[in-house]
Amino acid sequence: MQATTKDSATWNELLRLAASESGSQPLVERLAARFAESSGLSAIALYRETEGRASRLLVSGSASFPECPSNEHDFGVHEVPGGTLLFEPSAASTDQFDEQNLLTLLCAAQASRLRSQLKRQNFAANFRGVELESLYDVGLAIARTLDLEELGDEILLRAVSLLDARVGALYLQDGDVFKRNRTFGGEAAETVGPEDAGLLALLAGEACKTSLLPGTEHQLWVPIEGDGKRLGLLAVADKESRKGVGPFADGDRRMLGLFANQAAIALENARLHLEALEKERLERELDLAADIQRQLLPDQLPQVAGFEFAGWSRPARHVGGDYYDVRRVDDGGVHLVLADVSGKGMPAALLVSTLHSALRLLAGSRSFDEELVGHLNRHIVASSASNKFITMTAAKLDPATGGVTFVNAGHNPPLVVRRDGSVDELPTGGMPLGIFAGAAYQVGSIDLGSGDLLCIFSDGITECETRDGEEYGDKRLADLLREVAAKPLPEVLSAIDQAVIDFAQGAPQGDDQTVVLLRRA
Repeated sequence: MQATTKDSATWNELLRLAASESGSQPLVERLAARFAESSGLSAIALYRETEGRASRLLVSGSASFPECPSNEHDFGVHEVPGGTLLFEPSAASTDQFDEQNLLTLLCAAQASRLRSQLKRQNFAANFRGVELESLYDVGLAIARTLDLEELGDEILLRAVSLLDARVGALYLQDGDVFKRNRTFGGEAAETVGPEDAGLLALLAGEACKTSLLPGTEHQLWVPIEGDGKRLGLLAVADKESRKGVGPFADGDRRMLGLFANQAAIALENARLHLEALEKERLERELDLAADIQRQLLPDQLPQVAGFEFAGWSRPARHVGGDYYDVRRVDDGGVHLVLADVSGKGMPAALLVSTLHSALRLLAGSRSFDEELVGHLNRHIVASSASNKFITMTAAKLDPATGGVTFVNAGHNPPLVVRRDGSVDELPTGGMPLGIFAGAAYQVGSIDLGSGDLLCIFSDGITECETRDGEEYGDKRLADLLREVAAKPLPEVLSAIDQAVIDFAQGAPQGDDQTVVLLRRA
């Protein structure tokens, strides 16, 4: 009766362990102890054959069993299907084992091991889920920051917090090296390059101590990369825990690398945002400069009995280096000026403003003679860079006589289309303004008869090119002017405009284009 009660208690214990969530391993240990007791063995070790290799599943008793069964031990050996039993016999042991109980024990031990592995894998999966959730939250936090200064602080603080690091440093690409952007909790080298000892080893995940983060024992470095290029480096050092400061865990490199990927996206977004703001600012400034430059050009041309005037300009960019003016002066004459500053864009536009102011101050009602243009030249030399110059044709019309006096400072020779269809070229007569302070200039004069047309133009007209590099040229312009010379001047300008557009065949405009027309009625 006592044996029955003992057996019942044992089975009840085994059933309780089998039903328990955490009873898998205790159940196997209890089964092993019961098997050893029933077989008269003082200690046993059970091994499972998996892919040709034996691994130890369980040990019961105080004997020191090897990790894998071999012939170099003093234990008894008993083979079972799929496994091996090593045992230390006792005085009461026999060589007879219950094979069914032994197989049951083997299966239970294997099941317990698989359950333990599954539990570890579930824990790892859950932990990775928590990691990814943390990375997602961190990624959202840094993605909301578009200011580069704030983003640097956010990236470093988040990295240090994510890995419980005591020290951190953020480096950003600066030419051929990485320049320290900010640090946390300690010092860091000002710059880092491929020649720094140990850096490549650290980036490759090898344990290595460097002087890049002085005063630290355990360093972890990862690159910040985006679009195939390295944007920076992220470093943390000395992981903190309840036990103190120690090395980083195996998964910390992967975690920091994933975070660095998010940091790269955030840095690139911030950079693009900064570039967009800068582009927007430049466009506003260019629009403002274009408005200012348009105000330098005449909004309406003078009305003079017996004469017609027209002017037109199209810059190659927002702002240009061409300038023209047609205005009546106090003595009844009319000044006509067309100038072309070397280069294009903002630098040329600034020199245009200088020329405009100088002409208004110096010319007054005077004709453009050698003294006036020489004075203007010296002013441009003094107020412009040595690599800048201006070509210019400046003329004054006397409405009473139809006579025109002019000076050409290195500009394209203007064309005069006579009423009979002949075309004359006005001579140049001097160097461009702004090259040599002592340059001398010559004054020329012509008389405009009834129906004669004077065309002053910039080289953007005659040097307009096709995609094959062929230039429009003076001859095409002269032929066109013969055809349209009798038409209203707005139509003449429109014909010149359309002619160069058609000739270019869609090629981009390479230079500013400007035309000033004067015709005697």
